[in-house]
Amino acid sequence: MFRKDSPNKMKAGIHPAYKEINVICACGHTFKTSSTHKGDIRVEICSSCHPFFTGRQKLMDTAGRIDRFEKKYKATRGDKKAQPTA
Repeated sequence: MFRKDSPNKMKAGIHPAYKEINVICACGHTFKTSSTHKGDIRVEICSSCHPFFTGRQKLMDTAGRIDRFEKKYKATRGDKKAQPTA
């Protein structure tokens, strides 16, 4: 166990600088944290936009993939559209 008056102290000059930085999310939310990282950190998802924390589910249709899937399998499924899940 280390105490202030202990002769076993950390070596000076070998530890990286621990400073305050900005974390910037793709949704636009920013917050400050401490890190040894140099410069700002950019993230794709944060607690302001993650569905676990917000309670909202955001479904993204990339390049019309859902429409292409429904068009491809329309004959086998009939004219029924997929029911949205809550």
